[in-house]
Amino acid sequence: MNFPEDQLAELKQLCPDASWCQDGGIGYFLLPALALPDGCTPSVADALLCPTARDGYNSRLFFDRVVSSRQALNWHMQNVRIAERNWSAYSWKLNRTDLRLAQIIGEHLRALR
Repeated sequence: MNFPEDQLAELKQLCPDASWCQDGGIGYFLLPALALPDGCTPSVADALLCPTARDGYNSRLFFDRVVSSRQALNWHMQNVRIAERNWSAYSWKLNRTDLRLAQIIGEHLRALR
């Protein structure tokens, strides 16, 4: 999948080691050691962004573990196998499809505040 270079550069500012992978015909950005909002445990976690529609959501942000935060979230997907790893995700729908990659991540992280 092709994304504009300026969006990829923004993504690298959030997570310098971000990389692209595919699994089952779906593309993802692997985001190692993504900084999480204040109040989260852990404070960093590996994340996996699916910037396209999946599971009835316009985008998904998976984590390598369930993250504790100030907000009680519905971690309805756990141990989902993607790209040779297990991932978890909470229910969080973005209704907009016009966001840049970094904005998509920001909107998903907003749920953890």
